[in-house]
Amino acid sequence: MIHVSNVWKKYGKLQVLKGLNLDIFDGETLVILGRSGVGKSVLLKQIIGLESPDQGHIEVDGTKVTDLRAHSRRPGLKPMGMLFQGSALFDSMDVGENTAFYLRQHFPKLSESEIRDRVEQALLMVGLEGTEKKLPSELSGGMRKRAALARLIVYRPQIILYDEPTTGLDPITSMQINDLINQTKEELKATSIVVTHDIRSALEVGDRLAFHSDGTIAQIAKKSDFFKIDDEQLHEFFNNAVIDKDEIKKYKG
Repeated sequence: MIHVSNVWKKYGKLQVLKGLNLDIFDGETLVILGRSGVGKSVLLKQIIGLESPDQGHIEVDGTKVTDLRAHSRRPGLKPMGMLFQGSALFDSMDVGENTAFYLRQHFPKLSESEIRDRVEQALLMVGLEGTEKKLPSELSGGMRKRAALARLIVYRPQIILYDEPTTGLDPITSMQINDLINQTKEELKATSIVVTHDIRSALEVGDRLAFHSDGTIAQIAKKSDFFKIDDEQLHEFFNNAVIDKDEIKKYKG
């Protein structure tokens, strides 16, 4: 579904992505693990078209989107959506208006009643029914994440990118977000990329796991094989993770 080929990205003198290659398969959830600041979120921005790589190319469902001009790129990226780390809700809009925003911008043929029905369905799916009139400032951190997810799934994207979806949340709320990621995948039959340094979340949602290190994907494997990889940096990452080591052992087989 997504093919990332030899992608380089530099900010000033800082080289962040260094010839990164990655394939994401149709219908899977790929989790990208790695330390903070290694460029995981930068990679998502290249894939969704918020930024363009300095070198290399990205294909989405067979279309080389990095070769398209800006006005031609949007249709190729339309089936894709992103859940941002800070939720990125509009503070001046209530939950219902936030959820309806994309529909009103890009689906002008939808009637207000159709938009209202789709908003209600999306909020019901994430457990926020009855919150349409609440402002983001009135929501907890977990509720803001769910509201942002509702805004995303309301137009049923085929590809969903999640940037640190559980960061800053308590363990119970984190598990609720993990459950929603899995539920969304099943409901929409979506291809998903989850960027995180939360190994517990990775174990809950991932089909394959990838380790991002020094601007490239250093290791990638199915979840059952990932913890058997003999890699010093990977072992260091696991050893410093906030997780019961027995939880990792059960995936090693």
